[in-house]
Amino acid sequence: MNHYKKDSLTLKGAVALGTGVMIGAGIFALLGQIAELSGTWFPYIFIIGAIISGFSAYSYIKVSNAYPSAGGIAMILMKAYGKTTLTAAASVLMALSMIINESLVARTFGSYTLQLFDVENNSLWVPTLGVALLILAYIINVSGNKVIGKTSQFMAFIKISGIIVFAIGGLWAANFTLSDILPTASADANNYSAASFIGAIALSILAYKGFTTITNSGGEITEPHKNVGRSIIISLLICTVVYFLVAIAVNANITISEIVNAKDYSLAEAAQPAFGDYGLYFTVGIAIVATISGVIASIFAVSRMTAMLTDMKLIPHSHFGMSGSVQKHMLLYIVVIAITLTIFFDLSRIASIGAIFYLVMDMIVHWGVFKHLRKEINANGIILISALFLDLIVLMAFLWIKASSDIFVVIVSGIGIILVFAGEKWFLYWKEMSNNKA
Repeated sequence: MNHYKKDSLTLKGAVALGTGVMIGAGIFALLGQIAELSGTWFPYIFIIGAIISGFSAYSYIKVSNAYPSAGGIAMILMKAYGKTTLTAAASVLMALSMIINESLVARTFGSYTLQLFDVENNSLWVPTLGVALLILAYIINVSGNKVIGKTSQFMAFIKISGIIVFAIGGLWAANFTLSDILPTASADANNYSAASFIGAIALSILAYKGFTTITNSGGEITEPHKNVGRSIIISLLICTVVYFLVAIAVNANITISEIVNAKDYSLAEAAQPAFGDYGLYFTVGIAIVATISGVIASIFAVSRMTAMLTDMKLIPHSHFGMSGSVQKHMLLYIVVIAITLTIFFDLSRIASIGAIFYLVMDMIVHWGVFKHLRKEINANGIILISALFLDLIVLMAFLWIKASSDIFVVIVSGIGIILVFAGEKWFLYWKEMSNNKA
């Protein structure tokens, strides 16, 4: 694994990568979809999502602190299940959910950028701009860790500062008071089922899953036995505060129906009544920075994870005549898949498939840590089982919602999971037979 550079990412750099993925997708791509499922209660959905993500993070922190690795999640699964189909398939599901996230953020970049021009948001410009962003992110990633680290830290500072300015300014413009924190006593909550609220929580969890990016870079972080856990906790706390402030600001400036109608670019819509045209330009500018850094950070992490899976002989790999390291090959393959998804799927479907893949993988991780590793790493079994059941409840409710409203998402997700498990079982069997013949 000599292409992973030890101590090439500082604590600040790791936090920047984690927040880069989370804020890029979470607040800009998912806020409108979460509001559609939960009404005026949507700011508090982000709090619940943070709590559930905190339970999930426990498994990753405990194992990553004990065994920091450049392929964090794959390493966790290998420690728990060995070189099995379950390890390989769950790792691939995580990689796919990260690639789906890149497509989600890429299309969000297109949707927000178009707010600066008199162009229909459903035009071909959305996927076109998304594809252009993915190509730019690929170029930056092949430039190496130093370029990625400096770019991520710079963009993370700009976007977090900008989003906080947006939130505070939006609350000020709406004459916000502490009494406005709770939703108004209305029948709003009665318009949404319990399953709908839980479905919103599922999407909010997707908004926080970027913390796993940090575990995938564990072998490159300075003092990893301490800093992997610290950077995960710091990233989750930063994003929770940012998400809640922004959600409250949006809720104070535009109605739920307006948020839903502009769900792909809801922050830009909320900026206009609060700040006018200048606020729109400012918000779109921050969205562009956030989505660019989110894609860069995500591609950085998933390329390293898939390179480790290749090194571990858990996924097939072909050079196709290309020179350079396996990791650079994976960068190209990842971007090609993300571009394909960006062209053919809309934001809502991309987010839903990503959430399903992630929750399935997350449950496999929790069970593996509980069953096989908890004594070795001194983990609390109650917390591990709680994380597993929280994921299961959220997944079941989300599948129910999607089966009722968009069965295509459930079918594609189911087929995808079956193909991943079947493909990995066949590949590992073929590798074993090849080794036996040799």
